[in-house]
Amino acid sequence: MTPPSERWIVKKPSGKRLRPRALASKAMPDPMAMLANLFDVAFVFALAFLVALVTQFRMPELLSKDDTLTIIKNAGQPDMEIVVKKGKKLEHYKATDQSSGGSGKKLGTAYKLDSGEVVYVPEGGRMKIPPIPPS
Repeated sequence: MTPPSERWIVKKPSGKRLRPRALASKAMPDPMAMLANLFDVAFVFALAFLVALVTQFRMPELLSKDDTLTIIKNAGQPDMEIVVKKGKKLEHYKATDQSSGGSGKKLGTAYKLDSGEVVYVPEGGRMKIPPIPPS
């Protein structure tokens, strides 16, 4: 009996070996299919990274379509910007040198600490603010 390794080898009359017929009938794989798989993996990785960042910064409001969120960028600087998210709508407000006027009522007092933090004290009462754990 012939060994299993020799059973599928076909020889030409010249004595050269040919590939097994089972391998010869298989089509070569498409090299672009692997590129599509890499794109899918990269997309899933980027999405997982985005969710991890939102979770780390404790801002799940960014992912919700019904929540309202206000972000102040570069607070107190000339290029300060306020971003307000209301549902799916984003509004951007940029600081200008122009002053505005009008009537209104006092809401409270803001104090800037030596550490650079700004503390807001509402008018006429105390507001409970939960402590922020250190990062």
